[in-house]
Amino acid sequence: MAALGMAALMRGSGAAPRLLAVAVSCQSCRPKASQCPGDGGHGQPRDHHPAGAGRARRGAEPGPAAGSQPLPAEGADTKTYLWARYHEMKKLVYDLLPPGVCNLLNPAAIYANNEISLGDVEIYGFDYDYTLAQYSNLLHSMIFNTARDILIEQFKYPEGLAKYDYIPGFAIRGLHYDVQKSLLMKIDAFHYVQLGTAYRGLKPVPDEEVIELYGGTQHIPLYQMSDFYGKGPSLKQFMDIFSLPEMTLLSSVIDYFITHGIEFDQVHLYKDISDAIRDVHVKGVMYKWIEKDMEQYILHGDEIYAVLNRLVNHKKKLFLITNSPFSFVDKGMKHMVGKNWRDLFDMVIVQADKPNFFTDRRKPFRKLDDNGSLQWDKINQLEKGKIYKEGNLFDFLRLTGWRGSKVLYFGDHLYSDLADLMLRHGWRTGAIVPELETEIRIINTEQYMHSLTWQQALTGLLERMQMYQDAESKQVLLEWMKERQEIRSLTKNLFNPQFGSIFRTFHNPTYFSRRLVRFSDIYMASISCLLNYDVNFTFYPRRTPLQHEAPLWMDQLCTGCMKTPFLEEMVHIR
Repeated sequence: MAALGMAALMRGSGAAPRLLAVAVSCQSCRPKASQCPGDGGHGQPRDHHPAGAGRARRGAEPGPAAGSQPLPAEGADTKTYLWARYHEMKKLVYDLLPPGVCNLLNPAAIYANNEISLGDVEIYGFDYDYTLAQYSNLLHSMIFNTARDILIEQFKYPEGLAKYDYIPGFAIRGLHYDVQKSLLMKIDAFHYVQLGTAYRGLKPVPDEEVIELYGGTQHIPLYQMSDFYGKGPSLKQFMDIFSLPEMTLLSSVIDYFITHGIEFDQVHLYKDISDAIRDVHVKGVMYKWIEKDMEQYILHGDEIYAVLNRLVNHKKKLFLITNSPFSFVDKGMKHMVGKNWRDLFDMVIVQADKPNFFTDRRKPFRKLDDNGSLQWDKINQLEKGKIYKEGNLFDFLRLTGWRGSKVLYFGDHLYSDLADLMLRHGWRTGAIVPELETEIRIINTEQYMHSLTWQQALTGLLERMQMYQDAESKQVLLEWMKERQEIRSLTKNLFNPQFGSIFRTFHNPTYFSRRLVRFSDIYMASISCLLNYDVNFTFYPRRTPLQHEAPLWMDQLCTGCMKTPFLEEMVHIR
């Protein structure tokens, strides 16, 4: 998600020109020739030299006035000047964000990483779990409790673990777990641990200890990071929504052992918990819960029927590729879509064993009869209305001829569902990110908008006022840095007190967010978002500024050191 600085505000509705006009007309922050001698434009300093000194050598060291900041009025001390600029800036931020400017983002919108026209898409493919079928959070508690009991009863873990219950909202998707160090943590797109988000058990690990554990740095080297599917030699990334109870159980068991002074082998503990969670899925326990009470567990059923029916009415071909068994999918689809749900699909493939389905040529397709029993026919064609098991994508492509950008496949798992299809086969991909709805609602709050905008502005002040290095000015800057850190923690806690947003660390994209951009053309909270768009709609990604392309970001507009020609005419630039 792009930071909501001035660039984001300008992408809003009709309020954007008015907001920019406020910034431009603010006399205290408008650049003046007397304030910014020698400013190079776009907030970039230019060397200053006495009159007649000639052009500076390329690469020469900047003089003492580098930074090109307006100087305090004659006789004023720099401390008073810095605080005056601070208060001017704060007032401007609140003037820029009047009541009602929030709610700029729509939780039911589809967001584009890449330009894609639905008019060019002829074939729509879907995963099942957390794509067509969205589940209530109650399922996480059931998975946690059952896996916990498996640890106690089958793996002979201490019975005291029975006192631990699932903690909703403890973990977020996309976290990494360092098996050898028993650390659950959030890592950004540049492989840096976000300090304050490293947990051993249920307790945070001090920043100093985290840095010491990684050899004096927050950086995790590439060789320790995950492979293409998020599984490294020592770090595992949790990308599945189903992994939320696994992370919470892992943290709970470690908490119990540490609290009771019990030594444990980190590798064995991680494997035991992974196996217990896997048993809940593989042995079909989870399927039985959902089948028994679909009204309680499955969300948005009516909307799924509306999406599929609309696509079929517009002559689109549909297919389903899922790792779930046929009986489970059949009951769920009958609940959501109706008893004739299979009539909507050109083909249905179950127990596909993704991601191996996309990379391994060895498993041929097998046909199932209407009761779900295996047939022994050699598969020479994939017939509409029939159910197939296993198989592989290479046979799928050969038998269907469905190739390239005319195919759009939706899934929730960035690795298992989307990565190979985009990178190896050129399909279009859509990521289903249920967390997006909650995160956008938080972003739309006045508290978040004001906090983040002031944080951006304060960061700009710090960057430009750091030229003042006398003792009193340094103290002011330290106070600003402390306030900035407090604001960053506040905005993080709005999403999740332990780990923050799944999309951002304090300022960088998360490792999850970078993969989301890399492996999906579009992303949305649920398949039902398609109902908000015409079947021929074209998604255009916004041109978000690179660091050297950002003359209109608010921290640069409002810190009083910019010369941008035709600023008002540039308001519509994206």
